[in-house]
Amino acid sequence: MLHEPELIDRPAATQPVRRTRFGVFEVDPRSGELVKNGRRVRLQEQPFQLLAALLERPGEVVTREELRTLLWPQTVVDYDHGLNKAVSKIREALGDSAESPRFVETVARRGYRFLADVTVAVDGSTPREPDSPAPAPASEAALPARPVVGHWQGLAASIGLILLLAVALSAWLYPWRQEARTIHSLAVLPLVDTSEYPSQDFFADGMTGELITELGKVDTLRVISRTSTMTYKGVHKSLAAIARELNVDGVIEGSVMRANGRVRITAQLIHVVDDSRVWADSYEGDVRDALTLQVRVARAVAGQVRATLNHGERAAFDKPRSIDPLAYEDYLKGRYFLNKRTGDGLRAAIKYFRQAIEIDRNSAEAHSGLADAYALAGDWEYGVLSTTEAFSKATAAASRALELDGTLGEAHTSLAFALDLYGWDWDVAASEYEAAIRLNPSYATAHHWYAWHLMLAGKTTEALQQFSQAQSLDPLSLIIGADIADALCIVHDFGAAVAQSRKTLELDPRFAVGHYELGQALVQLGRFDDAIAEFRDAIEISGHSSVFDSNLAYAYALSGRKDDATRIAADMAAHGDLYPSAQANIALIYVGLGDRDAALDWLDKAYDARFNPSILLRPAFDPLRGDARFKGLMQRIGLGKA
Repeated sequence: MLHEPELIDRPAATQPVRRTRFGVFEVDPRSGELVKNGRRVRLQEQPFQLLAALLERPGEVVTREELRTLLWPQTVVDYDHGLNKAVSKIREALGDSAESPRFVETVARRGYRFLADVTVAVDGSTPREPDSPAPAPASEAALPARPVVGHWQGLAASIGLILLLAVALSAWLYPWRQEARTIHSLAVLPLVDTSEYPSQDFFADGMTGELITELGKVDTLRVISRTSTMTYKGVHKSLAAIARELNVDGVIEGSVMRANGRVRITAQLIHVVDDSRVWADSYEGDVRDALTLQVRVARAVAGQVRATLNHGERAAFDKPRSIDPLAYEDYLKGRYFLNKRTGDGLRAAIKYFRQAIEIDRNSAEAHSGLADAYALAGDWEYGVLSTTEAFSKATAAASRALELDGTLGEAHTSLAFALDLYGWDWDVAASEYEAAIRLNPSYATAHHWYAWHLMLAGKTTEALQQFSQAQSLDPLSLIIGADIADALCIVHDFGAAVAQSRKTLELDPRFAVGHYELGQALVQLGRFDDAIAEFRDAIEISGHSSVFDSNLAYAYALSGRKDDATRIAADMAAHGDLYPSAQANIALIYVGLGDRDAALDWLDKAYDARFNPSILLRPAFDPLRGDARFKGLMQRIGLGKA
């Protein structure tokens, strides 16, 4: 039978209390508690004492014999079973594993080693390393220091000189050690809401997004977009696996706690290459100042990754900001529905962005989001609004966002996108995209939509580079993946477009635009039945829309089902309320039917409605490119070579 171990180094009531911290955990030997993000983690006495023993010597191998003597001095047999069980309980409490440990490593046939960085706080003092001397008690601190004399002074000086030379030699011989921990790319994992009664996760999700936005302003960092990192919410994967999937060398993880109008953000930066903690801290303040707290976190991380902030980046970090929690929840819901890329999703996005603005009329982010939703709602791919209405509302919202915050990269992107889709002011749009990328180099949407601008300008190579940059910043984005397939179709690489579409659908088989893009490529390969099936899947998933219905009709026409194609074209023309921006899509159907004049007539109507001309880049319109009317149309739009 195993005996209960005696308490290890329990501080007397008069002694200062040493609380040991590592990662998001804290060990309080006085109470015998293990705490994670402010919440107690259940850990029995024996495992707790074993953990305390390992924390006393972080980075060192503590042998099994030492642990037996320390924890089970009276036990003669079977202490191995107790030790193994205690280690297992520790790993369970810390979320650690024996196969890829982050905290407790088994050293075969010898013992155990604690891997993570450890700091010690004494009576609320600044955390210090465990081997550094504790602050002297007040009575000792008041005493004058005794001079060191004799040969001990010479010996100390000699030792100090030797150590100094050793450090210098180490830095000269092994500069790669510092370089190995330099972080060039970063993913902010979803912050966990650790509030006692969390009703919703929108606040923690919002803090995650804001931290990503702030860090994205640092030009020397590649920061993964929120769309990709949020897919790991609630997912139990190792940091190494996540880092591989996102292709980053640094990861931030942490938590947000709200209580009584206060908010506390706790975060730590992990260098994934060697699984070491670079930095950890917590920040607390009023809930309305949550964004200010988050900026402090972003600045701390930027410093830890040795990013040099230029003047504009420092100004962005210095700018005071406040937040209305209710407005921010509506803003986040708007972004969520915007990313669905469906007609219903855009309607919901518009509703939530408008609600956010009603609560906080000075929210530049909400006005920018509303501009994006309006712009997409009038696009030929979705057709929720007429192009005229979409252009007017999108530019008004984007302009208002810029009035409120001219340094907001998202707002510059919103204005550029509206000008591309409907304004056809190519030079101004280009300058707005460039400003957006300069202000927020890690904003994936800016690179994504700038790529379409470059495609329209005939700069295909540069466009594909921007698509690649967007995907590197947001590798799990469905719409970026789908639009890359679209771009591959435009350059007539249909096999690659099929492969890219299938990759997108692997991420989400219910993504309607992914099925549409796959169908578009299959049509060009002559696989009409397969294409028709994909277009029908898109319609089944998200309902009828201009782009899905017209491409289905186009596939019908090419496969010989001309009556079905004609019927769809007539139905779309007769129901302008359901298809308010469908002119160019109807033209597509008539291209498939071989009726060149009808197709060009509908393109003239699309011109009058200020349509998004990117539809004309599609290979389906290749039969019209030599026609004088088509060339004249492109010149009027300002894209004579498109």
